[in-house]
Amino acid sequence: MDIADKNKPALAKVLVYLSVVCVVLAAIGATGNDLYLASTQWLLIAIVLSVWGIYMLVEGYLRMDR
Repeated sequence: MDIADKNKPALAKVLVYLSVVCVVLAAIGATGNDLYLASTQWLLIAIVLSVWGIYMLVEGYLRMDR
């Protein structure tokens, strides 16, 4: 899947927002109401999404500067 350079910052925002949603789901799960996954699993997904979001943001801006 090849993503256009101009779309990478928008995709990065979506990934970071999804990581925030995962952190909220982890907080809900910490209260004892697990939603599909345990709290630690939600946090791991949040970390992965935020790392990919930061990578997409940096790559998008670096390639647009060229």
